[in-house]
Amino acid sequence: MKLGIIGGLGPLATAYYYELLTRMSDVRYDQEHLEIFIHSCPQIPDRTEYILDHHKDNPIDGLINAAQGLQSQGANILALPCTTAHYFYDELSQAVHIPMIHLINEVCDYLMRKSISCVGIMATTGTIVTELFQKELEKRDIRYILPNQSSQNDIMHLIYHNIKCGEPIEMERFEKVSEELFHQGAQTIILGCTELSLIKKEEHLDKRYLDVLELLAAVALFKCHMNIKDDYRYLIDEGD
Repeated sequence: MKLGIIGGLGPLATAYYYELLTRMSDVRYDQEHLEIFIHSCPQIPDRTEYILDHHKDNPIDGLINAAQGLQSQGANILALPCTTAHYFYDELSQAVHIPMIHLINEVCDYLMRKSISCVGIMATTGTIVTELFQKELEKRDIRYILPNQSSQNDIMHLIYHNIKCGEPIEMERFEKVSEELFHQGAQTIILGCTELSLIKKEEHLDKRYLDVLELLAAVALFKCHMNIKDDYRYLIDEGD
């Protein structure tokens, strides 16, 4: 099996995704690792900007070009390490003949496996307003808690002015939002933007936070018939 990655949305998240795929693989030497094609195309227009204002440039053509290019290189399955871009999932998946992992559904399936009944959501405003997570969570009777407007502004600041810019993470903003969501009853907080995965990496957050990039890596490895290290098996196994 060969994995194709539609990357560059943004570049740091893509780089970390490749690192996760490598670190999580239970292999003995280089040649046992998964063959991976990465198309990093940061020039694809911003997904949230388009979702909030359809007069902005539409990213779908860039996404389709990347997906079709990966397919032509020989990828058997596609991964899209950008949550907001799943707004375009149906149109994008119809443009290729190979399957693409649906990250939103995989997150909800994970929550069902772990019997989690209430989650907090940290994500881009584009992901929130399109209700990508909310619609699927409601289908599974999982309650969700959204940040208030001030906290949502903090999340966008962390994503766009810290992580995407390569600046230090202002953890006081992150901790304020976390406290708000946990206080309202969230058992788990979904780090629902792949840039936020960098916070988990650098700050060593505990398992109360679901890193969607870690989950996407585990699912991709599983679907590509790769062995996964024991430390990450909980992402795809039943129970704790």
